[in-house]
Amino acid sequence: MYLSRLILDPRSRDVQRDLADCQRLHQRVMSLFPDVPDREDARARLGVLYRLEADTRRGYTLLVQSLVPPAWAALPEGYLLDTGGAPPNPESKPVAQAYDHITAGTILAFRLRANPTKKIDSWQGREGYRPNGRRVELRRAEDQIAWIVRKGEQHGFRLLNVKLRRDTVTLLPNPPSVDPRPAGRVTGWREDRGGVQRLTFAAVVYEGLLQVTDAARFRDALIGGVGPAKAYGFGLLSVMRPPE
Repeated sequence: MYLSRLILDPRSRDVQRDLADCQRLHQRVMSLFPDVPDREDARARLGVLYRLEADTRRGYTLLVQSLVPPAWAALPEGYLLDTGGAPPNPESKPVAQAYDHITAGTILAFRLRANPTKKIDSWQGREGYRPNGRRVELRRAEDQIAWIVRKGEQHGFRLLNVKLRRDTVTLLPNPPSVDPRPAGRVTGWREDRGGVQRLTFAAVVYEGLLQVTDAARFRDALIGGVGPAKAYGFGLLSVMRPPE
């Protein structure tokens, strides 16, 4: 398992086009990896998750997690910002060993860019029960918090009630509270058998502290991602040891 960082050059036309269309960005990320027999499931088979982050100093940073290292030669010329090697750009590091060392009880700082949704219209009259209804976004902060709490129960972690300050992290009593920061909307266009489909995803960035309750399930979440829309830059759960 590898985690890669790419600092994008915002002056690049290719970068500008990719950032304007989540389907194009998905295709760009997948172009860095070899073809697999089942192209429909290539992202999951290759363990590809990614997250775009705004960088106030340089523009945009793209984090990519994958089972195999990316092939950087597939990127267009000028796609990456010239950093002069400080920091290296692009840069990849293995993370499997670090994930394997996470145990139950471990407290970690985390960041997750997610698409919190719920399914509706699961019941379809005479045709009976339809388990896969429409997904609709969760707009209220309390619903977004409840969503990440449920995901924690599902994926082997619990949220700690935290308040971030400039120099310290103060643990507070229940209920869990993680600050969901609106990160706009992700849009794009996808062609399928029915024609051209408009893609729209609501994005929420979660940051805070968590405690691992089930190490195996938590590692599965790190590797497989959390929540829907993983092909479009959601679901990558980043963790680090909290500052002391």
